[in-house]
Amino acid sequence: MVKYEVTVSTSCIAQAATTNNVFIKLVGEDGESKRTWLTSFKGSAAFYFGVDSKFSVCCPTSLGKLVLIELDKKPLPMFPEDNWFPSKIKIKSPEGDTYIFPVYRWIAGCEVHLFREATALRLIDDNHHLGKYCREKELKQREELYRWNVYKEGLPHCMKTDGTQSLPYEVRFSFTKTKEFVLTASSGFAELKLKGLTFCKQNWCDIDGIKKAFCYKKTDLSDYVQLHWRDDDFFGYQYLNGVNPNLIRRCSTLPGNFTVTNDMVFLRGGGCLSGEMQKGNIYLCDYKQLDGIRTNMINGKKQYLMAPLILFHKAPDDKLMPIAIQLKQTPGEDNPVFVPADSEYDWLLAKVFVRGSDFSEHQLNTHLLRTHLLAEVFAVSLLRNLPMVHPLYKLLVPHTRYTLQINFLAREALISDNGVFTQFAASGGEGMIEILKRSLSAVTYSSLCIPDDIAERGLNDLPNFHYRDDGLRLWDIIHRFVRGVICHYYKTDIEVHQDCELQKWIQDIFEHGFLSQKCTGIPERFCSVDELIKFVVMVIFTGSGQHAAVNCGQYDYGGWMPNSPISLQRAPPTTKGTSSEATMLQTFPDINASVQGMATLWLLSKPSTDTVALGQYPEEHFREDVPCKLIRDFQGELDVLSTIIKTRNKSLEIPYTYMDPAVVENSVAI
Repeated sequence: MVKYEVTVSTSCIAQAATTNNVFIKLVGEDGESKRTWLTSFKGSAAFYFGVDSKFSVCCPTSLGKLVLIELDKKPLPMFPEDNWFPSKIKIKSPEGDTYIFPVYRWIAGCEVHLFREATALRLIDDNHHLGKYCREKELKQREELYRWNVYKEGLPHCMKTDGTQSLPYEVRFSFTKTKEFVLTASSGFAELKLKGLTFCKQNWCDIDGIKKAFCYKKTDLSDYVQLHWRDDDFFGYQYLNGVNPNLIRRCSTLPGNFTVTNDMVFLRGGGCLSGEMQKGNIYLCDYKQLDGIRTNMINGKKQYLMAPLILFHKAPDDKLMPIAIQLKQTPGEDNPVFVPADSEYDWLLAKVFVRGSDFSEHQLNTHLLRTHLLAEVFAVSLLRNLPMVHPLYKLLVPHTRYTLQINFLAREALISDNGVFTQFAASGGEGMIEILKRSLSAVTYSSLCIPDDIAERGLNDLPNFHYRDDGLRLWDIIHRFVRGVICHYYKTDIEVHQDCELQKWIQDIFEHGFLSQKCTGIPERFCSVDELIKFVVMVIFTGSGQHAAVNCGQYDYGGWMPNSPISLQRAPPTTKGTSSEATMLQTFPDINASVQGMATLWLLSKPSTDTVALGQYPEEHFREDVPCKLIRDFQGELDVLSTIIKTRNKSLEIPYTYMDPAVVENSVAI
C-alpha cells in the first residue's frame, strides 16, 4: 500500500468555500486510484476560503507519473448544493515527486471535472493516451460552452449567452466585482434622480447649471477640464493624451476636400502653411467615417453629428494648436472653414462640434470595437481552441478576466434598443451600427500594433506625446516577456506551423473577429515563431495598455459635458458671425441626455477593488522554472516603467497616468 499526500487550496475570493463533500481520483501512467472522499478533522472547514487542507489518498501500488486528477463534490443530506472555487491541488507521490494541478475554476453541481498537471504541453508533447483524451474532452466541452453568435451582421462575432447567469462560472464577475459595479452605477444615477435631472428634457440655461449637475463626482483632471476646455492648447493636447489618441496623423498634403488656404491661417512663430507642412509641423484629424451617418432622435428632436476635418500646428513652444476646422466633408458656401481669428463663439462652437464627433468616434471605434469587441473574440477563440495545459492558454487566460461579462452588459445596457448610448447619443441606433461596420472595415493589423501605428501616422518625433512614449515602452516590455515564453516552447517555425490547436485559434479570430477580410492584414495562420510572438503581444497590449489608455480617462475628459458632448441638437452654423453663448447652450444636449452620458462615463471609469494589474498573476498556471522567472522579470520591468512614469508626471501640469502598469488592468474588465 502506498500513500499520496494531497493538499487542497481553496481560493480566498469571496464565497469560494463549500460545505459539500469533495471527492478526488488520481490518474497516472500506470493506473488510477479509487474515487476518494477528502475528509479530515476540520470537517467542512477544510474547504473554507483561503484554507490549505491536507489529505491522504492510498493505493495498492504506485500510479507512476501523474497525468490528471478528477474532482467532484456532492452536498450533505439536508444541506444545499453550493459552488466551490479551489485554486490548486498539490500532490506528493510516494517517490517524493511533487505535482501541481491548477484549477482556478468554480466547481458547481455534481459533475466530474478533469484537471491536468501544471507542466505546459503542446499537443505534440502530449503523448499519453489519457492526456490526449482529457485534452479532447475539455475542448469538446468548451465548444459547447463558448459558442459564437452574430450580434449584428458586419460586426465581430460575440459569445452566445442568454444572460450573465448563463455564462460559465469561470468567466463571471466575482461577488466583489458584482457588488461594487452595481453600487457605482446606482450611486451615480441616484444622485441625478434626486436632483430631478434624469427626466428633464429642457435645455441648459447656463454653464453654472452644468457645474452643479455632478458636483459630488469629480476628479482632479475633470476639474482641470472644466477650467480649460475652451483653451486651444488643451483642445490640441487631448488628441495626444486624451482618451482618443489614435486619430491624429502628420499631414504632408491637404485632403482635396479641405478648403483651407495659406492666407486663412495664422501660425505662431511665422511661416506659411505649405512651408510648415514640408517641415513636418502640420497634423490632421479627419472624421470621414462619420460622414452621412443617420443621426438619432432624442426627446423628439433631430440630433447632429458632423464629420469634421481639423488642422493642427506644432508651435515653436511644442504645443499642438488647432488652426482650422471644417465641420463637413463636402466643401461649399454653407461649410466655412473656422479659424481662431473668428469670433469667440464661432470658434468655440466649431470646437464643440468636433468634440461631439470625437465622442462617437472614440466610444464606438477606438473603445468599443478596437478593445472590447476584439478582446471578446480573442477570449472566446482561446477558450474554444486551447486546453488549459497548452502554454498559450496559460499565457493568455489572465488577459480574458471579466471580458465576456462586461461585454454582455455593454450590449444589454449601453447599445441595445433601450441602452443609454442608443437612447441618448447622436450616433445611437442605426448610425451606431453603421459606424461600427465602417470602423471594422478600416481596421488593419498594423493599426493595432502601436509601433507600426505610430510610424504609419508619422508621429515618432511629436513632442509631449505621452501615450506614444508610455505605450511604446509598455509594448517593448510585453514583447520581451512574450518572446521569452513562446521561444521556450517553440524552438522552430515548423513547430508553430504544425500546432493545429494554435492554428485553429488564429483561424477562429480571423473568421469571427475580422470576418475573413484579408485586407486587414490579420494572419489567417501562423507560419513562424516571430509571427506568433507579434500577434500575442498585440492581444495582450490591446486588452491591457490600449484599453486602459482609451477607457480610464473617460470621466476625466467627459465628466465636464461641454468638452465631450454625447449629442448635439442644433445644426452647425453655415455662416460666420451668428454664434453666441445662447446658441451654444441650445446646441448642447438636453439635460437628461447630458447627465445620462456623464453618469455612464463615471461608471465606466471606476475599477473595482479586485482589479488585477498588468503582470500580476494570482492564478499560478505556469510551473516550470523558465516561464516563472520570465514572469518575475516582466514584473520587475513593469515596476521600473511605473517609477519612470510617476517621476515624469511630477513635472507635468497634466499628469498622464493611464499607461502606468500599476493601474493598467490585465484585461478588458470595465
